[in-house]
Order: sequence, then structure tokens, then C-alpha cells
Amino acid sequence: MTKIWVLTDDRMGNISQVLGVAEALNEAYERKEIRYDAFVRLPNFLRGRTLLGVAAQSRTQLTAPWPDLVIAAGRRLYPVARFIKKSSGNKTKIVQLMNPGAAGFSEADLIVLPMHDGYRGRAQNVMQTLGAPHRVTRDRLAQELEKWRSVFEKYASPRVSVIVGGATKQAPFTVDMAERLASDVLFLNPASILVTTSRRTPKEVVEVLKKRFPKEQTYFYEFGNEGENPYFGLLAWGTKIVVTGDSMSMCSEACASGVPVFIFAPPGTMGKKHMRFHQELVSSGYASFLGSGQTAFGGSLNAAADVAEKIKSLFSSDLS
Repeated sequence: MTKIWVLTDDRMGNISQVLGVAEALNEAYERKEIRYDAFVRLPNFLRGRTLLGVAAQSRTQLTAPWPDLVIAAGRRLYPVARFIKKSSGNKTKIVQLMNPGAAGFSEADLIVLPMHDGYRGRAQNVMQTLGAPHRVTRDRLAQELEKWRSVFEKYASPRVSVIVGGATKQAPFTVDMAERLASDVLFLNPASILVTTSRRTPKEVVEVLKKRFPKEQTYFYEFGNEGENPYFGLLAWGTKIVVTGDSMSMCSEACASGVPVFIFAPPGTMGKKHMRFHQELVSSGYASFLGSGQTAFGGSLNAAADVAEKIKSLFSSDLS
């Protein structure tokens, strides 16, 4: 039987990606939660194929017997994956999601890069995808539909789910942006509105949305409230989904819903990679820009399934 380790840290978007791929493989796996010390700030060419930067309590779980396959995401975990491969005598296969940087690039057996990264190299170990891998599947949506039925079935259709993130490197999430978001959502003429915010959503933005959306027609979950975050429930119950463009993971997950998706990305608030990504989703028919007057009728975008198939095709003989 194939032994698979999935490396995760504290970055929620990265966790969603690696777990999405692991679950799409439909194989048992062990999740190794990695915490760091101050040395993680060092560049990867200095961290190399070592556990430098990994906290002592996390090192204790990284021992033989070594896995056949290790899946990681993000630059900080790549030295850990390289350490595992070296320790196994180079028998462990590495699947790395997101660009790990130049240090040890060729050591990964498969590197999965989103097309919006703009990779122009010719490395044989690179696979490019539209959007980020994630955990939103048709089965998951069906489960969430039932799980949240008692909460959301009383809200009339059409229901617009509004998934709110936060600032980008280019711009803060301002009160004016919140006002525009509220106006554009209301222009969709929803019978009800289902809202969830994130840990990055400014308090003043939350207050604007609470004020602008009609209370009797709105379900509002503010990040940090008691109870489970209904994020996946909103993906299942929305007949339209509005998502802020700051999170590529949230946009990718929304585009797996099969309903019209609208991206809120005012000009000047997003970086070039985000803008390329949004345009790829729009051009491919998975989404429209909120306020554009256009409606894309959705699909089931999930790169995790494609990555899982690639892994099986490349490594099936080595991992059986």
C-alpha cells in the first residue's frame, strides 16, 4: 500500500490545496502539521534539504519509515519535503504545489503551478493548472447542502452567497469598497443574502455590510463568531456566488459550485497575478466580474482532480 504524507502549516489556502489533492487520490494519508521557529525566515537556498526553520516539536514526527509520496504547498514547506526525500535515500516522490523557488527546483518529481504564475520554463517536472486545487467536489457540496439545510432553507431563493476576504498588497479593503460591494450585490436583486467574512476582513467593512444588507433577508456570519464557519454551506446553498478577488483559493472554490460566480475586484486593488487569474476564469466561462452586467453560468472547476490523475499516471508503478 502506498504511504502518503501530507505536509501542512498555518496557511489555510495552502492547506486546502494539499488536502484537496490528497483526497482526490482516494488513498489513505497521514497529515503532518508543521510549525516553525525563527529560522524559517531564511531563504530556501540556505535551509536546503534540512529541517532548519522547523520547530522542535514538529521534528519528532518526521522520522522513518519514510513515505512513498509527500505532498506539500508553499515555499516554507519545500525544504521539509526535500529533507524527507533525502532521508529516504531519494525513494520518496515529492509533489510540490505552488512555486518553491529556484533552490532544489529539479528535485521535485512534480511541481504544480497555476497558469497565472506566468511560468515560461520548459522543466519536465512542471504541470500548470487553471485555478488552485481545493476540496470542493460535487459530493462535498451535496453533503454540505444537507448539513446546513436547517439553517439556510428558510432563506428565499434566489440566494446570493457573499464570501468576503480582505486587503491585498496593492490596496486596503476600504469602506468605499465595502459600499460598492454592497450596492453591486443588491443590484443582483437577491431574495436573500448569505454572508461569511474571513480573519482578514476589516471590522469597518463588516459594519458597512451589516448596515447595507436588509437584516430580515440576510444571514451574516462574522469570522470569529461562535459555531462552525458556514463557508462550504454558502457554496452549496447559494444560487449565485459573489467572492472578493483577493483570495485565489476562494475564487477557485466558488467556481466549483456550478452556479454563476461574480468576482469583486475593483480596478487598482489587485496585483498582476490576481488580475491574470480573474481574467482566465472569466475567459473560460467560470465567472464574471461583479458589476459588469455579464453572467457566467458556472462549472465545476477543480484542479485537484487533474493533479491526482497526473500523479497516478506518473507514479502508479512506483507507488503501488
